[in-house]
Amino acid sequence: MNIPRPEHPNPQFERENWINLNGKWSFEIDHGESGMDREFHKREELDSEIIVPFCPESELSGINNKDFMRCVWYLKKFTLPKSAEGKNVILHFGAVDYESFIYINEKLAYRHVGGYVSFSVDITQYLIDGENKITVCAKDDCRNHIAKGKQSSKFYSHGCDYTRTTGIWQTVWLELVPKNYVKAIKFYPNLEKKTLFMNVEAVGGDIFTATAYYEGKKMGQVSASLSSGSTQLALELDELHLWEAGNGRLYDLEITYGEDKVKSYFGMRTTAFGDKKYLLNGRALYLVTVLDQGFYKKGIYTAETEEELVQDIDLSLDAGFNGARLHQKVFEKRFLYHCDKKGYLVFGETGNWGLDLSDMSSLPAFLNEWKDEIARDFNHPSIIGWCPLNETWDCDGKHQNDDFVKIMYEMTKALDPTRPCVGTSGNYQVASDIYDLHDYLQEKDEFEKIYLAPTVEEMCDNYDKKHEWVSKYQKSIEWKDYPLYLSEYGGIQWDVQGVGGWGYGNGPKTEEEYMERYEYLTQILMDSPYVCGVCYTQLYDVEQEVNGIYTYDRKKKFDISRIRKINLSKR
Repeated sequence: MNIPRPEHPNPQFERENWINLNGKWSFEIDHGESGMDREFHKREELDSEIIVPFCPESELSGINNKDFMRCVWYLKKFTLPKSAEGKNVILHFGAVDYESFIYINEKLAYRHVGGYVSFSVDITQYLIDGENKITVCAKDDCRNHIAKGKQSSKFYSHGCDYTRTTGIWQTVWLELVPKNYVKAIKFYPNLEKKTLFMNVEAVGGDIFTATAYYEGKKMGQVSASLSSGSTQLALELDELHLWEAGNGRLYDLEITYGEDKVKSYFGMRTTAFGDKKYLLNGRALYLVTVLDQGFYKKGIYTAETEEELVQDIDLSLDAGFNGARLHQKVFEKRFLYHCDKKGYLVFGETGNWGLDLSDMSSLPAFLNEWKDEIARDFNHPSIIGWCPLNETWDCDGKHQNDDFVKIMYEMTKALDPTRPCVGTSGNYQVASDIYDLHDYLQEKDEFEKIYLAPTVEEMCDNYDKKHEWVSKYQKSIEWKDYPLYLSEYGGIQWDVQGVGGWGYGNGPKTEEEYMERYEYLTQILMDSPYVCGVCYTQLYDVEQEVNGIYTYDRKKKFDISRIRKINLSKR
């Protein structure tokens, strides 16, 4: 059979010796969460089949079960090729939601907590000659104060919560590596010195060599003898080609470490906020971004093909946006690869909705997964900032613990000092590099009163009067000296497919009325002397939320050239 999603899942760290394990797996829903007691990990088959990497809620998985599944099991048998002899075998999971237990030949090899980031385990010691068996147990209950993002905690999708994702939802693959191998690399571009600084983590001792190319032309090389552990190296470049918005100028990087060979790439750019503006490579750039939820009609969290990933970026660029908030989800690395190639600016986020932020016992698991997310995607030039939390609402009448939010911000800055951090997108701000507001007002006069106020003090006061649920806990004036990013606005509903969905405010009655509203909301923000960037809600409809400029199946709802003209007016 054809393997779904056959492309290499991590083009920024790619080896030739890898095996894609997507496709048919044995599968069983464990409604009573009793599979461990019944020793499912010792079974030779389960009661049905599923197509990995698609979640069992999705049509593409072949299961299409929309009910809650607190526990699911997977089983896959494989035989290694002869080329695996003498190699370490690394098992990779793109993502498994939420808590997963990995068994190799009936032995527990790994436990992972968190539904959004990739993880891997060296399974060499568990392997046997001939046929081997992987068994995965995944437990997930988004009604139990875990980080669920936009997954519905009710049976039906509702409001801006959508169909759930349980279990495996990204590619599973094996990687064959020599005994001495490169484990990880972090890139630190330095434009002034025309140098790529690298933090290299290696296993075993050998000669490390990194060679950079730009459009096939050799740009520089560095070589050193390394041993197990972490080492810093500097790769000086003959020519400096800047990664810019709309111009994803990437250098190819060839890495060798003894017998180990890795293909990678990097971009040379800096990202910061200064003088209340966003700065890319030290130059002011107005952010005209769009909210991207990362949902797909047939695959839920998982695109059916790589082409669907590229399509969403192209649809956004066609509409005149220069980037996106990747909202309440960690997007797969293949998507970020295409953002890198196209010069598409994105904020890296995760799914924090569902957490009780008043309860500090929620912090360790969430922080640990966020730490792994920053490490996983650190090298993508397209990620221009981090956003660990979105709209930290009260939970069961309890207000957030501000220390929770402060720790998330401070740890983000400690883990990555090279990027700005939006501590919280929307309410409630505690610590941040940017003042980030959400505003779904639809009336022109009210919008003008806030964002075209004669002074920043009046703007803050007017915002607080219209958004009392936020100002109850904090006053905007406290943030008047920070750069202001309107990271959610608009959300104008337009239900062209008759799904009976919703959007923000009273929906326009005609397409012309929609366009007029889109224009005046956007233009007011662009004319505001206080706003350095905007993010429109949203790129496409998702299930019952019909405020996209495209439908859920990515069809145009409007004359996109008109939206493009409005979006490009600031640039």
